[in-house]
Amino acid sequence: MSRGSAATDEVIAAVDLGSNSFHMVVARYSHGQLVIIDRLREMVRLAAGIGDDGRLDKEVAARALACLERFGQRLRDMHASNVRVVGTNALRVARRKQAFLERAREALGFPIEIVSGMEEARLIYSGVANNLPNEDERRLVVDIGGGSTEIIIGERFEPLELESMQIGCVSLSQRFFGDGRLSAKRIERARLAARLELEPIQAVFLRRGWTRAFGSSGTIRAIADSIRELDPASTGITPAGNELLLQRLAKVGHTRELDLDAVTDERLPVFPGGVVIMTEIIDALGVQQLRFVEGALRDGLLYDMVGRMTRSDARERTVSSMQRRYHVDLEQAERVEGTALQFLSQVSTPWELADPLAELSLKWAARLHEIGLDVAHSGYHRHGAYLLENADMPGFAREEQQLLARLVGSHRRKLTVQGLEDLIPPWDRLALHLMVLLRLAVLLHRGRSAAPLPNIELAARRGTLELRFPPRWLKEHPLTVADLLLEIEFLRPQGIRLRVFSGNRAAE
Repeated sequence: MSRGSAATDEVIAAVDLGSNSFHMVVARYSHGQLVIIDRLREMVRLAAGIGDDGRLDKEVAARALACLERFGQRLRDMHASNVRVVGTNALRVARRKQAFLERAREALGFPIEIVSGMEEARLIYSGVANNLPNEDERRLVVDIGGGSTEIIIGERFEPLELESMQIGCVSLSQRFFGDGRLSAKRIERARLAARLELEPIQAVFLRRGWTRAFGSSGTIRAIADSIRELDPASTGITPAGNELLLQRLAKVGHTRELDLDAVTDERLPVFPGGVVIMTEIIDALGVQQLRFVEGALRDGLLYDMVGRMTRSDARERTVSSMQRRYHVDLEQAERVEGTALQFLSQVSTPWELADPLAELSLKWAARLHEIGLDVAHSGYHRHGAYLLENADMPGFAREEQQLLARLVGSHRRKLTVQGLEDLIPPWDRLALHLMVLLRLAVLLHRGRSAAPLPNIELAARRGTLELRFPPRWLKEHPLTVADLLLEIEFLRPQGIRLRVFSGNRAAE
């Protein structure tokens, strides 16, 4: 584990709230090396607690919160910037989950990011790649989770093809083997369901091709160990070995009769679904051998954190990539960014914007506020918001994307706060202040001039923001005055009083 190079000595932790199990890993990063110092795992089966209406069962929620309280005790003395907690498919699909997320944050002591399926796949690949030799080969990586299955093709540390399928060992097992009964007919129906999920991606992955295949996650470990138990000469998951295991499932008739040391009692109810998914992946992609490898999403999270510590943040690469893709005027973006951050430094305390995400979000929003121009000039702020809301953005949690989209979508014209209530606290309350700062920075650079702005002093209180310009500057810039007067009207309905001064004279 040696991708980093900075001589730091930090203890960092990653918590993976999976659809089947919750995992926590604590590591020390020192002199470019990650050394694992603690691991915890509990099978919570969160996906099994999501009903047909999308709501989380109270008993499962209580089980999850009790687990998080235990994790929280281990993490209690750690700095917030050194801990990342992510939720995956079960929390992606759950409805009306805000109350649970707030209670989970309180139990754990840290906020929870819900990552997209594609981001989950990227993190899984990172975790696996960092646990393999750095060889020049193309790899297929498979991770069968409780609610989703991720398939990735990559080279070294870079993913080339990413896919997250809405099928996992918990969901498939509940659907076809919920009562524990096993039969050839049930297995065939489950295989068909898995086959239908794989069909849209089969051609793309076959066209990419790979040299060797690897699998991560507890399900794949259990499958590999079970095959070795049935065939001690086995060196991995092969079509023949997997077929042997499938036949064993059909023969026993019920999960409780499956007498394999590799399958624990807690994994038994979801094991058949995992075997079926593995079978169809092998068939659809022509996998001849797949080896289990240590490394999963939580390991990918650790390496992502190391990247942020060593100035190799995946989010920065994503923002730069989007700037190129949507032909952003880099000089204008830089001007807006500089002004927005200078404003933030003056109001961060009274407006409660000291959280590092405030500066990062404002910086990224400034860099990307004009991406919508590549779609159309009319309403380009709305086009930009749509792109940011729906794009695959490696490194970004879903909540970070939503915040970024709200900032870009509100940086001009009439200010709307619609959708702010969907942001995780405290951003449902504080995002409005970031919007105001970005709007003012964009307004003041409307002329796209390279000439620097004068020194502008800001003073903020709860519902008021004062801007003080040098004497005579506003008189020499009547268009800016007109824009500021209009901005006063835009902000008033949102409970913000904007006051503008020229020297000691009010221009409001």
